[in-house]
Amino acid sequence: MNEPHSLSDPTAVAVELERLRGTVEAGFARVDGSLALLVQRSDQTDKQLADHEARLDALERSRWPLAGIGTLAAVATVALMAWEVTGR
Repeated sequence: MNEPHSLSDPTAVAVELERLRGTVEAGFARVDGSLALLVQRSDQTDKQLADHEARLDALERSRWPLAGIGTLAAVATVALMAWEVTGR
């Protein structure tokens, strides 16, 4: 069985500190990797959002405004009625 190490044994303390250091370094490396992945995904999301905004802007510029369509329909109706009233 393993005997508990005495805090008065400098070699045992050094070994335990080295193990702790390795554990902390490995944990930081995992956290660092996870953060890098999150930053990469965030950048990809930002690019997708910018692309979608550009596509939406293009669609909005290319569509006819509803008021314009209504005005065009009204003008066509008046013209048709005038043509019918004048005797065709």
